[in-house]
Formats: sequence, structure tokens, C-alpha cells
Amino acid sequence: MDEIAALLEPHIPALRRYAWVLLRDHEAADDLVQDCLERAVSRWRLRRRDGDLKAWLFAIQHNLFIDGLRRRRRELLRVDSDQVPDIAAHGVEQESRAALRDILACLDALPAEQRAVILLVGVEDLSYEEAARVLDIPIGTVMSRLSRGRERLRGMLDAGSGAQPVLRRVK
Repeated sequence: MDEIAALLEPHIPALRRYAWVLLRDHEAADDLVQDCLERAVSRWRLRRRDGDLKAWLFAIQHNLFIDGLRRRRRELLRVDSDQVPDIAAHGVEQESRAALRDILACLDALPAEQRAVILLVGVEDLSYEEAARVLDIPIGTVMSRLSRGRERLRGMLDAGSGAQPVLRRVK
């Protein structure tokens, strides 16, 4: 068991980052990571020895996240994506916090498929092939979603308004 823990431990920070971006709630993100690690340990014998451990863990976490969304939908609960938690960034100026909130708002405005690919490839540094395995889609679809997502994100950020409408002064 110590051997498995030693292999899993280096991946926990990346799993936590991805879970937080998906859920925007530290407690829920920690729960998702915990569920992911429990599932990985319980199915350790089923993993491919020659496969990429990081991609396998992200696939488990992504699938658990999707299962959770489906379960909440069935229970008629809604996740309010408009609530962006206060980011306790020690020593970060207000302008930097505002920029981070704008980026998070823009990410939230992207379709879930594009957001997942951007996070896996751009933030977690997975290859296109690894992201395709995590999301169970073809590599070409990863490349297409990434391209469209980046373009859309760039457009929102260039507009300077994020995902929110621009307010104009009317006389």
C-alpha cells in the first residue's frame, strides 16, 4: 500500500487544481479528489501497467465529476456557476485578483467540453493523446475543441469584459 501511495502522491496537487476549477469549492474539490484516489486504489489491479498514471487518474476524476453532475441533475439540484469564491491570494494586488476573476469568468462562459480540454492541456500539461484518453474522445476532437476554446477565450479576454456584458454610459 505504501508503494501505491508513493506513486499517487505526486499527482494530488494537479488533481486538486483541476477539481477546484471544475467545482469552485475547496471542500467539494477535496471530496472529488478523495473519491478519485479511493477509486484508483480500489481498482489498482485493473490499470494498465504500461499506461500513463496521470492520465488514468484524470480520467477517473473527470468521470466522477460527470457522474456527480448527472446525479445532481437527476436530483434537480443546480450548481450555481455564477458564484466565484473569494480567492485568498496573500500579497496579490486587487488588480491581479480582478484579472484572475475575469479569467475564471471567461472559463466559466466556455462550453464544458472546451473548458475541460483547455484545463487538461493548458493548465495540467497533458498531451493531446492523454487528454483524449481522459475525455474518451478522438485526438482530432481534442485539437478542435482546444483551438475553438482558445479562440473564444482570447476573444472574451480581448474584449476586456470577460463573460459579462460591457456597460456603456448613456446620456
